[in-house]
Amino acid sequence: MARGVISVELALVLGIFLLFVIGTMECARLVFVVSTAQDVTRRAARAAALTDFSDAGAMTTLRYRALFRESAEALPLVPELTADHLRIEYLSLSANGVLAPVIAGPVCPAQNVVNCTIDANGTSCIRFVRVRICAAASGACTPLPYASLTGIVPGMSALAVPIASTVVKAETLGFQPGTSSCL
Repeated sequence: MARGVISVELALVLGIFLLFVIGTMECARLVFVVSTAQDVTRRAARAAALTDFSDAGAMTTLRYRALFRESAEALPLVPELTADHLRIEYLSLSANGVLAPVIAGPVCPAQNVVNCTIDANGTSCIRFVRVRICAAASGACTPLPYASLTGIVPGMSALAVPIASTVVKAETLGFQPGTSSCL
């Protein structure tokens, strides 16, 4: 009889203990995913401020490298975050200090230099770069759904990765003086 009681007690305590351990691991992974998302946007924004936005190959490489990769492979522990979720936007700065997406964007970095020289607060002068992680590549930026590793902890599947966003000052945007330009 004592063996039966010990077995029942062990099953009850072990179940609760394992749920607590798995819940702690899921919470730690959620913090890791949020931290990784913010780091990825920081890396992508810094690279986008220096990369020629008119070069599709360079922009693809930028997206992969921001995700610590050289190709379209998934991140370990964060398979839901891919290069397709990185939204890179080029922003202008109005005279009253409001950031807005560039309306009539320059064709190449040299054209941006000309646009900014003519009117630094114009809607075709790229002054800042914003990178966000969104669930969809276009449209409204919505949070990326969080994918639980185990599915055991209640409520984890209803969570979303907060929208990570980084804004940096546009630097060269790939412009190199003395090279052939698109002008």
